[in-house]
Amino acid sequence: MAPPTGKRVKGVQIYRPFIYGTTARPFNDTDNIRPASVPADHTHSWQVFVKGVDDTDIFYWLRRVQFKLHESIPNHLRTIDAETIHKENEGKPASQRQKGFIVNETGWGEFEITIRLYYDTRSSEKPQTLYHHLRLHPYGRTEAEKEVMRNGGEVVAWVYEEQLFNEPFEDFYKILTTGARDKNAHATGGKGKGKGKNAQQADSSHSGEVKERSAMIPLTNRPGQPFSRETEQLEIKRLKDAEDKVNQMVLEMTKAVKAKEVELAALKKATTAA
Repeated sequence: MAPPTGKRVKGVQIYRPFIYGTTARPFNDTDNIRPASVPADHTHSWQVFVKGVDDTDIFYWLRRVQFKLHESIPNHLRTIDAETIHKENEGKPASQRQKGFIVNETGWGEFEITIRLYYDTRSSEKPQTLYHHLRLHPYGRTEAEKEVMRNGGEVVAWVYEEQLFNEPFEDFYKILTTGARDKNAHATGGKGKGKGKNAQQADSSHSGEVKERSAMIPLTNRPGQPFSRETEQLEIKRLKDAEDKVNQMVLEMTKAVKAKEVELAALKKATTAA
């Protein structure tokens, strides 16, 4: 790793949201037919990935991802470089470009996948490791949630995460804060304070449209995009409702304990009197 240049930008933290996880589909005779080259005992096609929220670009800060699959899978250690993806995307329309680090496979069993993240060398960040369980079968907290997943035809196990860069070096700070733009717009490049300032303004305006090279996430959910400010508010409400329920249970339990203490005191008094 080449040593970073410049000084750290003191007192600054910059985060970038991203998603990692798996999507699995059972083979069937209609829209997911098992290819002839796939073993007969493989029941599902599946994909593991690391990508930006709403398919935004993450290649400018995340340069390489290594996926460690089950050892029974041929070539179980898969390393994908952003530079390779860039070359493969050249000349393709935006709708056909690969948007993240992706491995496609088939199989029949679930297992834990180790995901190793390697950052831009100018960040001086050490590689980080994530662990994700490949799910092939519908799951959920209730049978209703399982049924929704079963009817949807896909088993989605996605995780929202935020990468925090604490006091980044000056060069990497410029990379992170330069070039915020509308999705699929051409990158104009450029460096300097003005560009960085515009990037920060793009983050704070939040008109609803997610911009590239920003920390923005969608305002509302939509098909294929389950992470948004709406999701955040629903989760906050769920946690608040759970907290209220626990507090009510504590109050009821405290009331019951006090009643038992009064009853015990009365029994002791009666025993002493006897």
